[in-house]
Amino acid sequence: MKKRSIKNTRINEEVMRELSNIIRSDVKDPRISPMTSVVAVEVAPDLKTAKAYISVLGNDEDVAKTIEGLKSSSGYIRHKLAQNINLRNTPEITYIMDQSIEYGVRMSKLIDEVNKETRND
Repeated sequence: MKKRSIKNTRINEEVMRELSNIIRSDVKDPRISPMTSVVAVEVAPDLKTAKAYISVLGNDEDVAKTIEGLKSSSGYIRHKLAQNINLRNTPEITYIMDQSIEYGVRMSKLIDEVNKETRND
């Protein structure tokens, strides 16, 4: 298992914060769902690549359109990221779907249903 350095952790957090702001406020692509959030970002130690874990609240069609919109506007997003963050290299971003928020909402609903049934019995 790789040991994470403090510098790499700070870079990951800063890129995640800026990427969230850029997607929320600067990107005007109508395919990108307004319920899109950046869950985590992993920047490679050489700062050449980054994996952005994206969560979209909605159906599978919304998810596919959002990923397509993000990929098509990746050049603009990378340019804005370079303007906002002073790094030696601006990473090439790969978008990966993360279903953890949707999974958590579904589990919460199931737990609520079970609790409701036990109260009625």
